[in-house]
Amino acid sequence: MSRADQSHRRRKNPLAAVFRAVGIILLIAIIAICVPLIVPKTMGYQLYTVVSGSMEPAVPTGSLVYIKYVKPGDIETGDIIAFYGSDAQGSIITHRVVSNSNAMGEFITKGDANAENDMNPVTYEQYVGKMVRSIPKVGGIVQTITVGSGKTVLKCVIGLAIVLQVLAAVLNRKYEDGEAEDTD
Repeated sequence: MSRADQSHRRRKNPLAAVFRAVGIILLIAIIAICVPLIVPKTMGYQLYTVVSGSMEPAVPTGSLVYIKYVKPGDIETGDIIAFYGSDAQGSIITHRVVSNSNAMGEFITKGDANAENDMNPVTYEQYVGKMVRSIPKVGGIVQTITVGSGKTVLKCVIGLAIVLQVLAAVLNRKYEDGEAEDTD
């Protein structure tokens, strides 16, 4: 095959190149969103979104918090923990530890933005884990893509990325076939 034939064969359909690039960008964006959510879970972390301002400014509303189980006896004053609230829904609350009583098996906690300690002690049975990281604003994004219509949108974006890759391949194949016919 001559050099002219090789360079002619390498040319691709410009529209296919655009489809392929957009599809790749969409897939990279999805991976960038999903990796920080999936990988930590495989390492024993639980992820929660902060929905109230009780821990402002340290942990702003809308933050994504990474919680890791640490033995309750190892929790120290000043650590931020997650625990089941006493409400009927069993909401997860993230507050700072004011004191830890191993003898009583309970924590005294307080939201940083609150004037007083929490009314009820948190028992070790209510304890979920220690906050090891928080990422501001990311929790809101997570809430959006993991609930109802957000999941549907995410699936549609994945589908669109795949369709764009297939279209790019088909267009390139037709372009190459058309080019081959032109040279005959």
